[in-house]
Amino acid sequence: MYLTVTLFLSFFLTYAQEKEKDKEAEKTARVSENLTYEANQELARDDFEDAEVSYRKAIAKNAENATARYNLGNAYYRRENLGEAFTRYKQAGETAGTPEEKHKAYHNLGNVFMKNKEYQKAVEAYKEALRNDPADEETRYNLALAKEMLEKNPPEDKSNDKENKDQDQNKDKQDQDKQDQNKDGENNKDQDQKDQGDKGDDGQQEPEDEKDQGDKGDDEQGKDKNDQNENGQPEEGQGEPQPGQSELSPQQIQALLDAMGREEKRVQDKINAKKAKGAKTSTEKDW
Repeated sequence: MYLTVTLFLSFFLTYAQEKEKDKEAEKTARVSENLTYEANQELARDDFEDAEVSYRKAIAKNAENATARYNLGNAYYRRENLGEAFTRYKQAGETAGTPEEKHKAYHNLGNVFMKNKEYQKAVEAYKEALRNDPADEETRYNLALAKEMLEKNPPEDKSNDKENKDQDQNKDKQDQDKQDQNKDGENNKDQDQKDQGDKGDDGQQEPEDEKDQGDKGDDEQGKDKNDQNENGQPEEGQGEPQPGQSELSPQQIQALLDAMGREEKRVQDKINAKKAKGAKTSTEKDW
């Protein structure tokens, strides 16, 4: 018995809470509708700023208010604010509770795409509108026009665009690499020429000692050439001792001769003395 009462009370409380939520939702919906109505009146008076504020308040009160989103989209569309119009039409189509609301939202969304020359998207939007109202001739006409414009202006192949872009980037990279290689080659060539020039200068310069020997050799060759006559024979006086080398003066020659004479006389006297000492005495009388 106690369990039954508890379950009954729990069910009753849940039901009461749900009813309260429904009443609150209805109240909020009525407020949102009233704000939408006020916005429509303000827009009719060409008071766009106040109308925009009222539409936004209506949407904030009730996120399911597709009418407020759709009407705000119309207000943006008339002012050529296609970006905001697209957003509001798309929201209206997603939150619409009836096929009629969906049809209107997607029809006008197709019009935004036509303005932006996005014909493929316009075709899809008009098709979605016709799914919710196949009998609408205006949407059918717009769909035919969008298809015609699409045939005249086919969309570019994004894959080809990406491929072409990649090819262009690769080509630019190759060209840059080639320029860098040419630049490096020119720098290396200039450096080689500079090194070769430095090396040539060093090769042409003689070492100091070799140069001195060459100069000395040239002097000796010139001297030998001057010492020879046309027949290649030494000229008169060639090969004779030069003064100050081995020539004796007349006084030195005379002194040398005197010394030789004295030495010869001394030797001769010595020989004669030996002969006299060794001779025998004779016993016979002279005849």
